[in-house]
Amino acid sequence: MTGATMRLCALLTTLTALWGSVQIAEAASAERGRTFARQNCAKCHSIDKYSESTLRIAPPFRELHERYPVETLEEAFAEGIVTGHPTMPEFRLDPDQIGDLIAFMKTLE
Repeated sequence: MTGATMRLCALLTTLTALWGSVQIAEAASAERGRTFARQNCAKCHSIDKYSESTLRIAPPFRELHERYPVETLEEAFAEGIVTGHPTMPEFRLDPDQIGDLIAFMKTLE
């Protein structure tokens, strides 16, 4: 192997390792978002890909991306959601919680 080939192999190995780290971090974020949704949202909303919401007027999370890009919920989560269905409590999330919940919602698309 030439020096250039060895450097290219080393670069590819590094990039592959970094990509794997990014995927692991994204999966962990989505799992934290799933935990938040289970604890705070699942009483009314379906938070999976199959079941119906227990509260009929609460849209299943898997359908939210059909209404609008879920990323657009970031501001509402930060400022406090006061709309939604009439029985929905107000939530204000910190930036990490917002990222985690959005990451989880994207797994349902």
